[in-house]
Amino acid sequence: MPTLAERDHAVLWHPYTQMQTAPLPVPIVRGEGSWLIAEDGTRYLDGISSWWVNLHGHAHPHIARRVSEQLNTLEHVLFAGFTHPTAVELAEQLLELLPRNQARVFYSDNGSTAVEVALKMVLQFFHNQGQPERRTFLCFRDSYHGDTFGAMAVSSRGAFTQPFWPLLFDVEFIDVPTVGREAEVLAQLDAALARPEVAGFIFEPLVLGTAGMVMYAPEILSEMLRRCHQHGVLCIADEVMTGFGRTGPLFASELLTEQPDMMCFSKGLTGGTLAMGLTTCAAPIYAAFLSDDKMKALFHGHSYTANPIACAAALASLELTRADECTAQRQRIAAAHAAFRQEIDGEPGIRQVRQQGTILAVEYDPGEGTSYFSRLRDTFYQLAIDSHVVLRPLGNVVYLLPPYCTTNEELELLYAVLRRMRELVLNHVPATNLPEYLHD
Repeated sequence: MPTLAERDHAVLWHPYTQMQTAPLPVPIVRGEGSWLIAEDGTRYLDGISSWWVNLHGHAHPHIARRVSEQLNTLEHVLFAGFTHPTAVELAEQLLELLPRNQARVFYSDNGSTAVEVALKMVLQFFHNQGQPERRTFLCFRDSYHGDTFGAMAVSSRGAFTQPFWPLLFDVEFIDVPTVGREAEVLAQLDAALARPEVAGFIFEPLVLGTAGMVMYAPEILSEMLRRCHQHGVLCIADEVMTGFGRTGPLFASELLTEQPDMMCFSKGLTGGTLAMGLTTCAAPIYAAFLSDDKMKALFHGHSYTANPIACAAALASLELTRADECTAQRQRIAAAHAAFRQEIDGEPGIRQVRQQGTILAVEYDPGEGTSYFSRLRDTFYQLAIDSHVVLRPLGNVVYLLPPYCTTNEELELLYAVLRRMRELVLNHVPATNLPEYLHD
């Protein structure tokens, strides 16, 4: 009788995976709080919230109950010409929490699509006002905004996008304003804004995720947005990863003094329960689509736009996120991360440790440059799995982004794995020798 992993290998194609060389996947059959339980009963501590989506723990009873109630009420209705209570309630509650300039919610189904919608809004905003020549986007070098074509176009030109480069529209890349580079990046921005065809600036606020959890200050981002607005350039905050408390406040944009014109959300939106995305925008953007001319409408939609079950999950997750208990959980995790950062930052084998709220990233020093394809990646990944911990290293950068219910004891298990990774770096242990090393 084939195992679940063997059955998977016979029929499935996994994301970001070279299927010819990848080991069999770990077969997970159940979730419980911060833990994932495999087919053989092995428990794995989820240190990355299953790709940054799970906020409150797996199989959370409050979200499950709300989803179950919605399933027995209304599972779906088309959203063109119709509406339903959970879509309205979710939009109302989100707009109460977001920066005051956000006025409208457009539902979609994932983070990439939330970005696509924002890009289309920007381009058509100017087209509807008789400025079709404004179609250039400014983006951070090394950024990542998704895997659909528009989202790829405004992401870094790298291994993820290389086969598609000829089909991506041109954008203007500027460097990330990390500490010490602020003036240089502002000069790059000013040079780009001198071009009259610039339409929008899209950014991951405060933390560039796939780039290796690269972090920068809210003050410099606020100044960048201010200069964009002076030139009539629309600004898009991609909060797909940073939203719903990951950086400290509910949204990273709360730390800004100059607010974006549009915001994109997904991942933690439903607490990791169902796929969903949404894009919000300021009132003037929405107004540019209002006309007696039907051709000025936003022609974008999905079969499952504003799915009632996903909206119910998002409402339940939002209730948990807004509770005092969740705020305390996030503060506790941030404090534990800060203490661990102080412990290992500057130690041999460590190039840099970065932290923003509940996000912690350790950049190990392999004696070569930092790279998504670092030789350390497979060694680190296998060490985590052998330690019954779920981590997904970004090359030689290993990050923690745990569910908020993760206890201090569970955090210590994660930190212990990060310490062991440092030992591997110092002892130059390759993935092929890892089983022998761990046994010793």
